Amino acid sequence: MKVMILATLAAIAFAAPVRAQPAPISDQDISNAYIYLLGRLMVTRQQQLDFQEGFKWNELRHRKPGAVDWPNPNLDVAYSEAWVAVDEESCTIVTVPKVEGRYYTVQVLNGWGETLANINERVFPNRPSGEFALCLRGAKATLPTEVVRIDLPVKHSRILSRVELGDDWDKAVALQHQFTLRATGNPALPDIPRTPIFELEQFPGVEAFDAAEAALDSEPDINPGLEAMQERTRAIARAAKEQPERGRIDQVIREQAFAEIAKAGTRIGHGTVQNGWARPGVVGEYGIDYLTRTLVNYRGIWANVKPEVLYYRGGNDSTGAELNGDNVYTLTFPKDELPSRFANYFWSVIAVDSTRFRVLPNPRNRYLLNRETKPEYNADGSLTLYFADQKPSDAPDGNWLPTPKGTVYRLTFRYYGPTEGVANGTYYPPALRRMN
Repeated sequence: MKVMILATLAAIAFAAPVRAQPAPISDQDISNAYIYLLGRLMVTRQQQLDFQEGFKWNELRHRKPGAVDWPNPNLDVAYSEAWVAVDEESCTIVTVPKVEGRYYTVQVLNGWGETLANINERVFPNRPSGEFALCLRGAKATLPTEVVRIDLPVKHSRILSRVELGDDWDKAVALQHQFTLRATGNPALPDIPRTPIFELEQFPGVEAFDAAEAALDSEPDINPGLEAMQERTRAIARAAKEQPERGRIDQVIREQAFAEIAKAGTRIGHGTVQNGWARPGVVGEYGIDYLTRTLVNYRGIWANVKPEVLYYRGGNDSTGAELNGDNVYTLTFPKDELPSRFANYFWSVIAVDSTRFRVLPNPRNRYLLNRETKPEYNADGSLTLYFADQKPSDAPDGNWLPTPKGTVYRLTFRYYGPTEGVANGTYYPPALRRMN
């Protein structure tokens, strides 16, 4: 009998092998997964706010110049926005007017803030205007022969069109309103993921993982190499449903993940810093660099790809001290390194606060310096820009950006159509020098 029992137990052991236990969840796993997920939650947050405002699928909303409430807005352009839905039978037609003598683009992004396409003269030099069809890859939609088809890997996307304002805002706005959208059929419309709508200066804690399934199920991550991160995020979301793990996860987020985000923000993830200016290593298309993607979605959502625009962020002066509205700073470009040298289209610089990254209110209602502020050049051909609460006596009016007292702030320098050292990463703006 004993022999038979042993034989039976042995048979059971061979027939039903013990399942491997899931790997324990480390603090670093939690922090990494949180940072990864937060990038998606930044987009779903904005999507919910948009539809609460009245957005409808496949309809453009034309914004008045300056009337956008995003981190680091570009005030050089008139924006139009939309959320686009396509499916196996329906495409969305984008009508692009003929634009001459000014920059424009129609940027298409997915639900992680990854740029999927641009429609402009750089990408379509032989046919920069007309009708373009955004279609799901493999869709069997019938299109007119003159329409240019652009295949997308996702059914739902975000559109952002930009038209340079230049010195004729009325003309720019008239062109802006000639951009249109229309669906060729009746695409299935998705439910908007219900995820936390948080203030940008107050990230969610463990409740972020309560929304993980909704956030991840509603939008695939198209970057190969992040599958394991997505599965780890789902595993942590399951663990967060039970105590004591829920309490531990929340503590790790607040003590470790928040600190890692703040530390990485100095260099914009895996970017580089020189002369007090940070340059992102990747932007608009992130590959497996989810850290940079999350930081960019946080501080400059809807960032475009490098061939369109390159952003430098300045947060410190030549001594390494933070920029503060109590001080006066100058930024001088030598005559052979003027901003216009490095931009095919235009350049500009704005100042934003250090928490919500919005432009700084000031009595002059001046929020940027660019070609249209008509900066004056020095006798030797160099260009000096001034940042101060009150205009320095020796500063030409068009060279001065008001920065209110008591404000810790950051500068964002944009080069649209970057060239030479800006395009290849060998150039950085000069250091800011404190004058008082």
